[in-house]
Amino acid sequence: MQPLPNIALVPVEADVDVTTVDSLRTTLNRLIGTGCRRIILNMAGASYVDSAGMAMLLAEIRHMREAGGLLSLTNVSDQVLRLLKRARLVDFVPVSSASGNDASAEPDPAALPLWQCAIPINADDLAATRASIERLLEQVPLSRDELFDAVLATGEAMGNAVDHTEGAAGLVSVIGYPDRAVIEVSDHGPGFDPAEVSAPADPSAERGRGIQLMQLLADSVSIRPRESGEGTLVRIVKLAHATTD
Repeated sequence: MQPLPNIALVPVEADVDVTTVDSLRTTLNRLIGTGCRRIILNMAGASYVDSAGMAMLLAEIRHMREAGGLLSLTNVSDQVLRLLKRARLVDFVPVSSASGNDASAEPDPAALPLWQCAIPINADDLAATRASIERLLEQVPLSRDELFDAVLATGEAMGNAVDHTEGAAGLVSVIGYPDRAVIEVSDHGPGFDPAEVSAPADPSAERGRGIQLMQLLADSVSIRPRESGEGTLVRIVKLAHATTD
C-alpha cells in the first residue's frame, strides 16, 4: 500500500474472494478510520471477484460515502468489469478498465471546444487556484466524483510545476468540450523525462507518486516539453462518462 496525504493507492494483488475479503476489508477500514477520504483500489492483480468480494466492495463503498469520501477501482480486467456492470456496482463507484488512460480519451482533432480559459498558478495560494479550476470544470457535465478527480489530478500537476520552478509556477488552461475536459498545466522549469520517473520503492517516501496518481485519476495523461521555450506541459483529459456510456 502506498499512502499519500488523505489519499491511498491500494494494490489488490490477488482475486477478491471469500479467502481474501477479510484482509482487504481490514485495510480499507483502517484507512477510513484514520481519516483517509480518497482510496483508489488498483485491481490489476485481481482476475476474479466472487459474491463475498462483491458484498465487501459494496459495504466499503457505503462506508466511505458515509465518511464523506470516495473509493474507486482502476485497472479492472475486462472479465471483472463485466461482472461489476451486471451487479450495477459501476452505478455507485468510479470504475476504469485496464485498457483506460490512453489516447482514445483525446477529443477528435476536428472537434471545437465550447470554451477555454487560462489561469496563472498562484504559488502562494494553490487552494485558491484549485477553487478557480473547480468552478470552471463545473461547466463540463462531469459527475461529482469525476469533478473531484479532475481537480485532484490538476492539483498534482500544479504542485509539480511549483516544485520544479521553485515557486515561479506557471499556467493552467482549462478547455471545455460537451463530453470531456482538457486541462493543460505548463511551467518554465528545467523540464524532465517522465520515463525516468517511477513509483518509489520505499512506501514511506514522500515524493515520486504524482504522475502515478494523475494517471489513476484521469482518462489520459501526457507529459512533454513545451513547444516554445523551456519547461514542461502536462495534459490531462477527464471524460464525462455519464454522457458517453
